[in-house]
Amino acid sequence: MCVGKPSAVSLTLDEPVRLTPRARDAAELAIGYALILAVLWTPNPAQRILYWSAFAWIAVTSILRRKETETYGLGFRGLLPSLWIVVAALVFAAGAVLAARHLGTLHPLYGPLPVLLHILGYALWALMQQFILQIYVLLKLLRLGLARTPAVALATLLFVMAHIPNPILIALTLIWGSIACILFLRYRNLYSLALAHGILGMCLAVTIPNHLLHHMRVGRGYLEYHVRHHRPDNPALTAP
Repeated sequence: MCVGKPSAVSLTLDEPVRLTPRARDAAELAIGYALILAVLWTPNPAQRILYWSAFAWIAVTSILRRKETETYGLGFRGLLPSLWIVVAALVFAAGAVLAARHLGTLHPLYGPLPVLLHILGYALWALMQQFILQIYVLLKLLRLGLARTPAVALATLLFVMAHIPNPILIALTLIWGSIACILFLRYRNLYSLALAHGILGMCLAVTIPNHLLHHMRVGRGYLEYHVRHHRPDNPALTAP
């Protein structure tokens, strides 16, 4: 019996399937974003499991792809030239606080945490959000072949969709998401954007009544929110 050489087909079937860089970027982005949406709309205790699953997926895939990304924006490049963004956020926040005080809507931060811990915690969360928006979404879209304007538009849209159904955050993330993406492509630094995000977020938390902002909750948390006694934060706003 004559045994022939293995066919090219059999050799191909024996080889592991390797995704192209673009296909891998698309798969990582789709799975990561699906996990984020699942976290927002799933009740506990499954939500906690999905949260850490999403965190692990984004962290691990980002670390594995770090050599394929020119900059993650976590260095000092562009930091000094971009600090004007932080100054602008401080000026805007100061004006909003003064306006809220005049209108009677200024109120303390929600929750039992000390103010300093609350601010530090939100600053870290702001950095995480900017990392996801700029690094995990925007840069992947650019590597997928999108031009800058469509990439910024799509990244902003995904950012906005993650804040549904909070109408105030939908409007504000539409503005901030697009501005942040444009500024990131200009300076390639996340720290200034994260600081500005944190300042503006804390500004919202103390200037907009909680019965409107729902403690900045999104997804299922927004729908399940109920104000105690159905009253605004400031008793002066309650009808006599």
